Amino acid sequence: MKIDDRSTLSRRSLLTGALSGVGLAALGGTAAHAAAPSRGPRVLIATNEPWGTYHAAPLLPEARRLGWELTQLVPDRSGIKPGDPVQVATPDEVTQADLLVVTGAGDWPADCAARFHRLPLIASSLAYQLPVEAARAAEFRERLKAITASSPAEAKVFDDYLGTRRPITVVGTPQTDDLPRHAPERGTVLVLTSVTKSSETGGSAPGTELLLTAAERLAAAGKHILVGLHPREDRSLWERYEISTVPSVQASARAEAAIGIPGTVFPVVASVGVPLVGCTDPRLQIPDYLLSVCSHTITTADDAVSAVTGAKPVSRKVLQEAVGPIGGSARRLLKVWRKAGVRA
Repeated sequence: MKIDDRSTLSRRSLLTGALSGVGLAALGGTAAHAAAPSRGPRVLIATNEPWGTYHAAPLLPEARRLGWELTQLVPDRSGIKPGDPVQVATPDEVTQADLLVVTGAGDWPADCAARFHRLPLIASSLAYQLPVEAARAAEFRERLKAITASSPAEAKVFDDYLGTRRPITVVGTPQTDDLPRHAPERGTVLVLTSVTKSSETGGSAPGTELLLTAAERLAAAGKHILVGLHPREDRSLWERYEISTVPSVQASARAEAAIGIPGTVFPVVASVGVPLVGCTDPRLQIPDYLLSVCSHTITTADDAVSAVTGAKPVSRKVLQEAVGPIGGSARRLLKVWRKAGVRA
């Protein structure tokens, strides 16, 4: 695998959106139709968590600025909350599209790739995967026009996950495009939850009991617990504490330190300047780069207070490897999509 980060070198270069004449491939790959000059491309997104629209949400501001239409493919609307800002559609409802982006190689993205077999296809990592080839990656990887990842470390994992040996463009994490200024409140610890119960939307993470007990120990030691809920977490487990009303990355600005089960949000919180403590469990499979942004990891709640008290922010070198370029990430990502995948 070759990591291509040339797109990160000029953050001031703007995506012009010169997309007039973009062809539309109709459902099932029938003939393309000329697009209206004023309309941007229509992009379909399929994720391993079919109803997990929170991975696509950070792309919306840049997409709207450019006049792009992003639609997440879902099996049905059962897992979509009213007012969700991400537009969704079932495959049967799609009549025209320009590009399909898969963020993983699970059953749903693979099924969508097969369904829209004549659309240009790109793979973009928007959430962490494991460095083990996915069972269905071989079904569509030869079709991929481009592959993107957030950081050099994530690119290496995504390469193994897809089973490819191709250039991967490092674009950064769209969640870093609007980072808050770190202004910690004395004694405040952010708890980054994972998911306690599996559902059709996605699996659970071992280690929740450790995290719950660690939060109790920290509260008993006088820490103010601020909870950043995973979008699929059981809220009732955490109602004894303050639950943030803003996303976890924004909430992290208030925290002296954060503790949780290492996940996709960890590198982003680290980029705010917040020291991180990871709760690990023998049943957990966590890529090394997510552990690299942790000042400490713990396997027992007895260590929670000392680990949080002694936690320090990670180095710039670690951030560059695990987080990638900060700022302008959505712009860089959509630029890759336009250049590599949208039909001219």
